[in-house]
Amino acid sequence: LVNIKLALMTGLLFSPWATVEVGMEDRVEVFRGDTAQIACMFTSSEGIGALTIEWFYVSFRPANQNTYIQTCVIDSVERGTQFTGRISVNGTGSTGELVLTITDVLLEDEVEFICQINSLTEGDGEGHTQLRVFETPELPSIERVHTGISIGSCEVKNGYPKPNITWYRDNTPLYNVSVLHLVTMESSGLYSVRSDLNLKVMKSDKDASFYCEVSYFVPGGTRMTETNRINITVHYTSTVVSMWVESPKGEIKEGDMVELQCQGDGNPKPVFTFRHNDIELDPDTTTLVLENVTRSDSGLYECVTMNFDTYEEITGNTSLFVNYLDDAVVIPEGTAVLSEGEEMTATCNALSSLTTQTTWFKVLLVDEQDHVLTLKDAGFDTAGTYVCVVKAPEIEGMETTGTLRVFVQGEAEHRHTPHLLSQKTTEDGVHSVVSVKVTSDINAFCNASNDYGTDAVAFSIKASGGVIVAVIIICILLLAILGSVLYFLYKKGKICGRSGKQDLTKEKSNKDNIVVEMKSDNTEEAVLLGVNGDKKPSNDQVDFCYLPPI
Repeated sequence: LVNIKLALMTGLLFSPWATVEVGMEDRVEVFRGDTAQIACMFTSSEGIGALTIEWFYVSFRPANQNTYIQTCVIDSVERGTQFTGRISVNGTGSTGELVLTITDVLLEDEVEFICQINSLTEGDGEGHTQLRVFETPELPSIERVHTGISIGSCEVKNGYPKPNITWYRDNTPLYNVSVLHLVTMESSGLYSVRSDLNLKVMKSDKDASFYCEVSYFVPGGTRMTETNRINITVHYTSTVVSMWVESPKGEIKEGDMVELQCQGDGNPKPVFTFRHNDIELDPDTTTLVLENVTRSDSGLYECVTMNFDTYEEITGNTSLFVNYLDDAVVIPEGTAVLSEGEEMTATCNALSSLTTQTTWFKVLLVDEQDHVLTLKDAGFDTAGTYVCVVKAPEIEGMETTGTLRVFVQGEAEHRHTPHLLSQKTTEDGVHSVVSVKVTSDINAFCNASNDYGTDAVAFSIKASGGVIVAVIIICILLLAILGSVLYFLYKKGKICGRSGKQDLTKEKSNKDNIVVEMKSDNTEEAVLLGVNGDKKPSNDQVDFCYLPPI
C-alpha cells in the first residue's frame, strides 16, 4: 500500500507591498513514483483577466526555472525541463485556486515550487511549497563479526532520505559507544548505510543479545524496523572449577568403573590436569575414567586449570572412597576331622570397609547366621560341607564365600537295618526284595547258595539321603529232586552242553546261572561276583534267571 499525505496549510503568505494575496502549503510529501499535487490559492481585487500566473521551481542552478505560465490568453508549459511530460495545472484561476500536478515523481523532483501571481495594478504575490520525496529502504541485515573488537555489522540499503541506524543491547540503546557509519549513495540516488559496532566486551556480555533499529522517513512521519538478534562469543578465563563423581551413583566398590567430571566457568572450556594425592594423572581432558578400581584408588582427586589473567591455578577437588571386601577366611582351614561326640567351633571372617553379615549353609539349608559356627556333640550327621557367605548389605552384590569340610570318625553302627519288602518262592527259585536307608557310603552284598555252590554280587552305594531298593533273585535248587534231575541229564548228555561222564561227587558252583539285580535312586556301581571272585558284567534288564532243578 502506498500512502500519499499532504501537509496542512499553515497559513497564507501576504506581501505587505501588494494587494495580491497568495497562500500555499509549506511542504508536500509523496513516495517516489506517486503523484504529487501542489495547490496555489490567491485573492485579488482585479479579475482574472488582469493576472499572470507563473510556476517556478528552485533547483541547484543559480536562477529559478520557469515551468508553467498562465494568462488570460496564454496557457503553456515550459519545454525542456525535468518535469516535461509529467506536469499539469488544474483550474483557470477564476476560483482563486490552482493545483499543480506532477505524475511519477522522481527523487530529483524534490525541489521548492513557487506560485507567482502578477497583477498589472496591484503588484505581485507569490507562495512557496517544498516537495519531499521518500523511498522505503529494504529490510536491514545484521552480521556477527568474529575478529577484533567489532561486535557486529548492520546494513540497510536503498532508502531515501538517508536511514538512521541505532544499536541496542538487551533492549537498551547504545549511545556512548564506538560506532562507525558508512553512507553510500547508489547510482539510483538512494542511500545505503552500514554501521559497525565496536565494543569492549565483558564477561557479563556472554548472554547479551545485540540488534539494530533502523528508522526512516515516510510521508507524514517516521517508521522503524529491527534486525534479528545476535549473540556474541565472549572469551574469559575460569574463576571457579567444580569436580564430581559422574558414575556410579552411590557407594563405590572394588571392580567398578568410575568416571570423574571436571567443569570450569570459563569460555572456551578450559583444559584440565588431574591429580590423585598430589600425583599428576592423564592431562588435558575434562573426564577421568578409572577402570576396575581398587582400594588404592581412594583419596583426594583434583582438577587444575590456569587463569591466564592472573596466571594463578584454579583448582576443584572431590574425595573418592572405594569400598572393599576381602576373601572369606575360614578357621580351621580346608577340612576338620572330629571324633564322634566331640565339639568344634569354626569362624568365617572377611576384612571389609563396611559392616558385614555372615551366614553358614549346609546342603542349601541355613544353619547359623553368625561368623562363628559351633558344632556340638558331633555325630555322623554332622559330617558334610559347610559354606559361609559374607555380605556387605549396604552394596548389592558385594559378597564372598568360604568352605569347610567336616569329617566325623566313630565306631560303625547299624542304625538302619535292611527291611524285607517281599519274598516269593516258586518251583524255579526265590525272588526277594529289601529296602535300606542310605546315610553314608556303603557296600551291599547279595549271596545265593545251595548244595552245589554259592554266588554273590556286590554294590558300592553312594550316600545321598535316599532309599535303595534291592531286588535280590536267589535261585535255590529244590534239594528233593536235585539228584534225580542231575542223573537224568547225565544219562542224556545234556550237562555243560556235551555228552560224557560227569563227576557228580565234585562240588561245582552253578554261578553262570545265577543273576542278581539291585535297584537304587543313586548312580550305582554294580559288580557280579562268582564263587572265585571273578567279575561278571551286570545286566540291568534281567529280573532273574534260574538253574534248572535236577
